[in-house]
Amino acid sequence: MNKTDEPSKGNASGGRPRDKQVTERILKAALELGEESGFDGLTAEGVAARAEVGKMTIYRRWPNVWAVVVDAVLAEVSRVSPVVERERTRESLTASMKLVGKSFRGRHGRLFRPLIGRAQTDDTLRAAIDERWLSPRREHSRGIVRRGIARGELRPDLDPDVVIDALYGPLYHRLLLPYSGTEVRITDAYIDALVDAVFGGIQKD
Repeated sequence: MNKTDEPSKGNASGGRPRDKQVTERILKAALELGEESGFDGLTAEGVAARAEVGKMTIYRRWPNVWAVVVDAVLAEVSRVSPVVERERTRESLTASMKLVGKSFRGRHGRLFRPLIGRAQTDDTLRAAIDERWLSPRREHSRGIVRRGIARGELRPDLDPDVVIDALYGPLYHRLLLPYSGTEVRITDAYIDALVDAVFGGIQKD
């Protein structure tokens, strides 16, 4: 057992304390191997070897290698693409969408795409993406829309979920169905045009 694999002493809850640096190495290794050779061939043994830890170190933290991938990818994407709030609803949603668009255009898009694909046939993975990514962002965005309605910026009869789907749906469409080279076209200009089109129907007259 490597020294970094050894449990620390004195955990008040009675569980096994997690070494943050070891966890970060494992997540980094999972991302690197996923980018290099794809996630389908990823194994706990391979990740452990790249991270220079024992295989059981991984299994003490995660039930399987796909759980490692979920944590690794979603931690990265969430860090660089938070939901942000500005003075007005339109500004808040545009800024948040542009962060997602920037993320989807690069490394995180390449990582997120196979994760979403596999989630269609893996209930556990789908639930993890919902819990870690979709639901928290959606709840935050609902609040932005509701506050816009309350301030009189948006129509009072709007369903916040429909607004969110109308704005963010095209980003996921272009991420997952990159027709005619659109994989690299989730640009700020595209997002501005999308916001213009949607807000033309939801702004209060």
